[in-house]
Amino acid sequence: MKLSHFHFDLPDELLAERPAEHRDESRLMVLDRAKQTIEHKQFKDIIDYFDEGDVMIMNDTKVFPARLFGNKEKTGARIEVFLLRELNQDQRLWDVLVDPARKIRIGNKLYFGDDETLVAEVIDNTTSRGRTLRFLYDGSYTDFRTKLTQLGETPLPKYINREVEPEDEERYQTIYAKNEGAVAAPTAGLHFSKHLLKRLEIKGVKTAEVTLHVGLGTFNPVEVEDLSKHKMDSEEIVIKKSAADIVNEGIEKKKRVCAVGTTSMRTIESSVSSNGRLNEFEGWTNKFIFPPYEFSIANCMITNFHTPKSTLLMMTSAFAGHDFMKKAYEEAVKEKYKFYSYGDAMLII
Repeated sequence: MKLSHFHFDLPDELLAERPAEHRDESRLMVLDRAKQTIEHKQFKDIIDYFDEGDVMIMNDTKVFPARLFGNKEKTGARIEVFLLRELNQDQRLWDVLVDPARKIRIGNKLYFGDDETLVAEVIDNTTSRGRTLRFLYDGSYTDFRTKLTQLGETPLPKYINREVEPEDEERYQTIYAKNEGAVAAPTAGLHFSKHLLKRLEIKGVKTAEVTLHVGLGTFNPVEVEDLSKHKMDSEEIVIKKSAADIVNEGIEKKKRVCAVGTTSMRTIESSVSSNGRLNEFEGWTNKFIFPPYEFSIANCMITNFHTPKSTLLMMTSAFAGHDFMKKAYEEAVKEKYKFYSYGDAMLII
């Protein structure tokens, strides 16, 4: 398939600026692949589609406050620094994006916070906007990370055209987030409330937690018409044996095995045995899933509504079928579903 197959017109007003008032009361579109039917529900109705022994695979990554604002030495120019990944803990080296990038060169220093106790020196250029920073801080590593957290803010996607608000710190995070390392939320999981998770548990639905630390590469635009030539950035993943065992038991008992989000799907599809079982794994993945693709583990998927030509739309189209997904998105636009990170949800069965 080609990039142009994933274009559709998305009105700006359908991009969700804020989350639903209650996590589990966002809208839910249910796609039944066998019947080719579309239903309109609320997210909390998802419990009706799962039974005892079914499995939900959830990404337990935790978003850290990755967006910092500093001032350039001498000029005092305000510079946005987006922390991508830590390169070296001892040397306090980080891969970052800077904006405006044209003002930031090797050797420049940036000062953070009112007291300017945190300083960073630019030691390398990586891409047009990318830089490697060495943070200069006298305290312990724990104090340094605490300082970063205090100075950073919730890294809402750029399309959200407003200031970060106090509620974002909680709402741009799943309620089961525990392993810090993501710079963007695994958004399908944002719809689960504590109450809904407890109801699923009481019903006997099992959860298997995996980790994929979401990087900005997930949202990088595809710039080639031939999708086989697109390269995904690598992201760190962890699948523990305990999670693999839960998933494999679900497969063997022919239960519903549901990937909660594209990140969970990418994680499990990155570590499949020759007999179609999930293997424990710790490492990196740059897997890019687009149609046609044969999925090995999950037979069900929860996802948000994605933007045109995005790798996320390509994966969900591979799972649901391109024509069926195109029909569903036409329906979503007509019915004014909300799209993207704070948007509504889709269940594909």
